Order: sequence, then structure tokens, then C-alpha cells
Amino acid sequence: MKTDFLIVGQGLAGTFLAHFLHLAGASVAIMDNSHDGCASSEAAGLINPITGRRYAKSWRIDALLPFAAEAYKNQEQVLGGHFYHERPILRAFFSPKESNDWWARASEPGFMEYFATTVDDRALQHSCHPVYAYGAVRQSAQVDVRGFLETFAARGRREGWLFSERMDYDKIIMEPHSIRYGDIETGHIVFCEGYGMAKNPFFRDLPMEGAKGELLIIRIPDFPEDLVLKHKIFIAPLGNGYFWSGATYDWGFPDVYPTPAKAAFLKAQLMEILSGDFEILDHRAAVRPTVKDRRPLIGFHPRFPRLAVFNGLGTKGASLAPFWGHHFAQVLTANAPLDPEVDIGRFRMP
Repeated sequence: MKTDFLIVGQGLAGTFLAHFLHLAGASVAIMDNSHDGCASSEAAGLINPITGRRYAKSWRIDALLPFAAEAYKNQEQVLGGHFYHERPILRAFFSPKESNDWWARASEPGFMEYFATTVDDRALQHSCHPVYAYGAVRQSAQVDVRGFLETFAARGRREGWLFSERMDYDKIIMEPHSIRYGDIETGHIVFCEGYGMAKNPFFRDLPMEGAKGELLIIRIPDFPEDLVLKHKIFIAPLGNGYFWSGATYDWGFPDVYPTPAKAAFLKAQLMEILSGDFEILDHRAAVRPTVKDRRPLIGFHPRFPRLAVFNGLGTKGASLAPFWGHHFAQVLTANAPLDPEVDIGRFRMP
């Protein structure tokens, strides 16, 4: 096989980079081994413009959100499916101060478009224990990440440019004008490995940390499926009465597998939120690739410029991957300048 780009990893980063490289006219192959702990496959897929205790706007959300909406809807047309769901996020407040701070923020310029002026919480009143009040985020969305990635992968396997294999870094051979990897000759290898980058000898010294998260898949009778609830934890609909609930954060973990302690914690949180019965169907875990400055890691190896990386999307992969996948595709194919805020050159590498 001869290809312009070999992408290692088919999470959200690798998928959107491949998509935009294809649109730019480049040939692409993807190698993916669906490793344990892959964050994209377990993500709730939330696109949330307003985050944190201070109700701040997500970084660059004014540009990221409309780009993501268009990109996912384009993929729906290309792949045939429905992956992008516009849904309000209802946020629970537990004190007058939280509610007052929310409405104060909502009145600020640049924020008003993301705050709903009225909140219909009647459906939650029948399903949840009472809270002081709710606020609603507008222009938020939920992506069916698993469905999107599986549909994209099926197309890649069918057309012959996506294959399942674990990367063996020792097989990478640098040649004067290309890279050879087994039977593949390529112009660049781009690593989109998520937390798997910790084992990559070329990029493992970048300051990426893994944040393990655990979640429950649950069934809740008569719970609303047209919204996402941000309470003590998130509860997000998966369809047909199923819901994603979580997630935890663990910075020091011996493995990537679910633990009984976190399952018990999440169950206790759900019991504090829900006033009725629920059924736990599955318990899952994944590791988010997080960066200390909360910006993606994009760029080229300082000694081997044919090796590149697109990683570090953290908890916001659903909103970050389309915009930055397009940006890096332009860098790779049209010599566009790499945005310094995401350039790995901001960190020293040996």
C-alpha cells in the first residue's frame, strides 16, 4: 500500500483528521486496534458551551460549536445515520447563590446566546429529588460517538483503507522521502492514539496525563430523553430508555478497567438524584488523554518531521475534534500555519 498519510488510532481525532484529509484530496490509511481504555468509544459525546463552577464559556466555543454542528451533519449525509442531537443541558442548582451567579453570568455580553431565558423542568420534577432550581444551556448537543465511529470504521474497512493492527514502533523505517512501515509506504504517520500515546517512543515525553473515568449504563423508566441533566453527575440519553451516567475522575490508576468502588459511588450519586427506580445494565471505564494546559497536542516531531501527533482532546473531544481535525488537515496538505495554542512546540521535547 502506498498512501499520503497513515493515521494511527480511529477515535474522534483520527476519524475527523482522516475525513478532512480525504476532502483535501489526500490518500489516507488508518490503523486501529481498539485498545482497552479508549476514551472516544465510551464518551457521552456532550458539546457543552458553558462549563465549570464559574459558568465559563468553553475555550473557543464560538468557533468550535457551529463548525462541529456542520461537520457532524455532513457526516450524517455521507455515512447515512443520525449522530448529532441538539439537546439542552439542564443544570441543577443547590443554593440561591448558585442560581443567582448563573443568571448574572447569563446577562453578560457574549454569554446570553448560550443561556435559556426560561427553563421547563416539569419532566424532572416527576423523576428527580427536588433541588433549589435549574438553569438550561442552549446550543448544546450530544453526539452518538460510538455509532459515528463504528459507521465510519465500517466504511473504511469496506473501502480498504482502515485495518485492525497494533502499531509496532520498531517497524517504522525512515527513508529519504517517505516512511516505510511493513508493506506500507507513506509520506507521514500521524499518531492519534489517545492515552495510548504514553507508550509511543516518539511522543511519550509530551505532558499528557491520563484521567480515568468510570460510568454506568442504566435504564430509567419515564425519564426524559430530550435533554441532558447535569446534577451531581451527568445523565445523558442513549435512546429507548437507556442512559449514560457519570463520570468519575481518577488521576492515579493501576489499570484501565472498572472498579467496584467507583460503581458503588456512581450508584450512590444516582440514588441522591433520582426519586424512582433505575436499573444498572453495564459498568465501563476509559482513560481521557488530558493536557496540563487543557489544549490539544498537534504538531510534528522535532527530529522526525514526517512523524506527527493529534491528541490531548480530553473531555471535550466531541467539540474539539472536527475543528482541529480540519485545521491540521490544512497544515498537512496546504502548508497552513499551525495555531501556536495547540502546537506541541509550546513544550520542550528531548
